[in-house]
Amino acid sequence: MTPIFIAGPCVIESYEVLNTVAEKIVQINRKLGVDIIFKSSFDKANRTSISSYRGVGIERGITMLGQIKEKWGLKTITDIHEPWQAEIVAQSVDVIQIPAFLCRQTDLLVAAAKTGKTVNIKKSQMLSGLDMRYPYQKVAESGASEIWLTERGNSFGYNNLVVDFRNIPQMQSFAPKVIMDCTHSVQRPGAGCGQSDGDSRYISSMALAAKAFGADGYFFEVHPNPSKALCDNACSLELDKLESIISALIQ
Repeated sequence: MTPIFIAGPCVIESYEVLNTVAEKIVQINRKLGVDIIFKSSFDKANRTSISSYRGVGIERGITMLGQIKEKWGLKTITDIHEPWQAEIVAQSVDVIQIPAFLCRQTDLLVAAAKTGKTVNIKKSQMLSGLDMRYPYQKVAESGASEIWLTERGNSFGYNNLVVDFRNIPQMQSFAPKVIMDCTHSVQRPGAGCGQSDGDSRYISSMALAAKAFGADGYFFEVHPNPSKALCDNACSLELDKLESIISALIQ
């Protein structure tokens, strides 16, 4: 079975960036016979600093994602931070994502599930894989059509994450689809003087290790020029490297 692939800019910066990434994703889809879901956030409500760029907001963001979906025929995913956003987002996207920091917020999980959309819950940096049984149950009992869980590492000391790849099969013991976030897992939270740092050299290794542990899918934040990205630039994958990584993952 072909894995789930999710890719796109961390945050919506402009329609031009979205369009550039979407065009490349469509090319990869056609060449490799995959179905990459396009991801970008209209708001990053959990940035390190109040001065950090957050996005274009829900109204403009959903409009832009809708334009990308219509123009390129891509499925889309975005995250929500408050329960009231669920119904608005559900009118435009195919998958609703719950941020890692919010994966225990019951009202948020229930609101996402009640839309009937697929819900992707990112595992908190503070939880084990087995702890994710309870967020999963909240969504399952509230009507979600399908539920995915995403591994993204655990806090380890200060300003660092490590990945216990055993979390993948552990979450698969109760969830049908477990995805590896290959870019956030190389993040160093808060280590960049008011923003997160990271080391993108290890993105490919994270993906291949997750494959060895039987991951059902892979998540990549990509950007045409990561050094210029307005969010998570240190752990974003260069857009031109996405095809080779996906090719290795489907072999």
